[in-house]
Amino acid sequence: MDAALLSELIAFNGIETQFNDAWGNATEVTEANQLALLSAMGYPVHDEAATRQELLERQLDFWQQLIAPVSVQEQADSWQLDIQVPLALANMSFTLRLNTEQGAVQSTAQATEQHWQLVPVEGELTQVTVLDGEEYHQYQHQFEMALPAGYHQLTFTLADTELSVTQQLIITPGQCFQPAAFNTQKQWGSAIQLYALRSARNWGIGDFTDLKTLISYLAKQGADFIGLNPIHALYPAMPDSASPYSPSSRRWLNVIYLDVAAMPGFTECAPVQQRVNSADFTGRLQAQRAADWVDYPAVMGLKLPVLKQLYQWFVQNASAQLQEDFASFKQQGGASLQQLALYDALHSYLYQQDSQHWGWPNWPEQYRDIDSEAVQQFAAEHSSELDFYCYLQFMAQQQLAEAQQLAKDSGMLLGLYRDLAVGVSEASTEIWANPELYCRDASVGAPPDPLGPAGQNWGLPPMKPYQLYQQAYQPLIELFRSNMQHAGALRIDHVMALLRLWWVPKSAANAGGGAYVYYPIMDLLGILALESQRQQAVIIGEDLGTVPEGIRELLQQFGIYSYRVFFFETAPDGGYISPAHYPEQAMATLSTHDLPTLIGFWHCEDLKLGQQLGLYQDEAVLQQLYQQRHVSKQRILDSLHGHNRLPQDYPRSVDHLAMDRTLNYAMQQHLAAGAQQLLCLQIEDWLEMTQPVNVPGTSNEYPNWRRKLSAELEQWTGNSAISDLLQSLTTLRKAH
Repeated sequence: MDAALLSELIAFNGIETQFNDAWGNATEVTEANQLALLSAMGYPVHDEAATRQELLERQLDFWQQLIAPVSVQEQADSWQLDIQVPLALANMSFTLRLNTEQGAVQSTAQATEQHWQLVPVEGELTQVTVLDGEEYHQYQHQFEMALPAGYHQLTFTLADTELSVTQQLIITPGQCFQPAAFNTQKQWGSAIQLYALRSARNWGIGDFTDLKTLISYLAKQGADFIGLNPIHALYPAMPDSASPYSPSSRRWLNVIYLDVAAMPGFTECAPVQQRVNSADFTGRLQAQRAADWVDYPAVMGLKLPVLKQLYQWFVQNASAQLQEDFASFKQQGGASLQQLALYDALHSYLYQQDSQHWGWPNWPEQYRDIDSEAVQQFAAEHSSELDFYCYLQFMAQQQLAEAQQLAKDSGMLLGLYRDLAVGVSEASTEIWANPELYCRDASVGAPPDPLGPAGQNWGLPPMKPYQLYQQAYQPLIELFRSNMQHAGALRIDHVMALLRLWWVPKSAANAGGGAYVYYPIMDLLGILALESQRQQAVIIGEDLGTVPEGIRELLQQFGIYSYRVFFFETAPDGGYISPAHYPEQAMATLSTHDLPTLIGFWHCEDLKLGQQLGLYQDEAVLQQLYQQRHVSKQRILDSLHGHNRLPQDYPRSVDHLAMDRTLNYAMQQHLAAGAQQLLCLQIEDWLEMTQPVNVPGTSNEYPNWRRKLSAELEQWTGNSAISDLLQSLTTLRKAH
């Protein structure tokens, strides 16, 4: 391809061709990979003339908008409007009207002194371009008035004509929410996989009532939060698709976490009681409680039939107040809730007919378009079933809200801390309902880094930056807002996605065959700050992997908390950085769902498992990893002794030293004494477990997202050694 054309395409589409990898090495994206990515973006790259025409059409689409569909600006004493017009309109008169979110309307007649009868050329000329023989100018107009933070609407009309366009003007506070209590004390909490909680009462999977039990216990030990794995909506019809990071919708909840016994009508409904007390049901229930791994289809097989009976009870017997609350919930949920309900109902209908119908890309043609006549006819004929799926979401929101209220009532500062996944699966409701927003010929992933030396492909189609802008960022606004509901904090998985995402074209040979595509980070950070302040939610950005220079500083400026994993916090000499030197604006953790437990790390169980699963084909590489691990363990032991976290007579050499409770608890207390505002630990390490939650780079080789905790809540919450550890964490957090 012509070099000038390729350069223009790369610049217009925000593709980065040179970057520093996770080890600091300069890396260049090959031309072949650049072309593959442009092809995935819809350019006919093998036909240069057609590619030029496609680029021209996209450029014209941008320049022929009189004002942008959205503008994000930080709150100040003034704001500005960019106007872009063909030269012929530069001297024409336009009317500008502002409708603030708070309801005030200011128009030309009321505010002539602010120059709201606008002539484009009277502003500052900021850009000029010529496209298809036509000259376009961009002018910036300043308005010397302060606007409140919020979502406002501008209407821009050519005088005496019907030519009128609108813009969502988003005024942001410039910084995310931080509780005043952060100034007086440091906090700690636990990160859990909700499904992994075992109890004597649940139905084979952790649920919202188990969460409440855990909240009550941890609050008494002095914890201020509980971090949840993503609890996004998955696929009720296909429960084995269990990865919380490949959801159907990030706006709604996974209904498998409902405590069925806490639903309205459970004890009053005779058919339900008959079912749950039958010998067959109680036998299946006991088997699921006893299992060490969550069997999602079996659990859903227990829950869904009962939930359907309880919905029928609700329709016939629920109080007027509950019916009214449900109607209000559906109204507030709007189109997004109806889309999810429609997807779940249609998915169930088609999947029962043929298991090949795993998702909408593989459905019969007439059902692949949400607006098709066949889909609308299905919705009309199955309105009761759609209502059932809405009801499940209503109940899930209620149970989650009760858990957060309990946390606050129990004295937790933050309560629940939710997790926002980086994307949705290709078969998701989100893509089915808004296909224009996503690039289905590419997937989000990561270039090679320490977590994934071969690179990673997550199978999640990325949002198209320009389409996101054209939709006034509304999909992300709704995502941020919904995931801050009933939560005191939100962890944004792979927060670098606000700046750039590693796009891997489907045609690429491997995950390394991609490139970074840029997003409007300042706009997205501004929206995040606005929603954070409104929902009073602290924001934690998972900033691991390949982080460009200056980005952590920018996130810090916006009040976003860094995510520091002890095992990765090493100095240039290979030693471990003292937690006393961690940034204060951070959450620190020993391990994560993608890493081994403390015992697993110390005993190299992750390396042994990786070898069994075929992840380490080269024996020399594996031996090198064992050697590196040995050195790392010695450095950790040295650091713990150096900080007097271990008894004086405790071994000082890792040779033949197994992980014991003394060492395990010392590592947790070592991190608790750190400078970081937030400390997050895992129950698996309190229970001294070895098996990991997830093995990155595997799908069917290991039962990811299924491993339960080794003990029931009722057992380990009565363990005095664990309670003593947790209370020591509270003491250490207060002292530092």
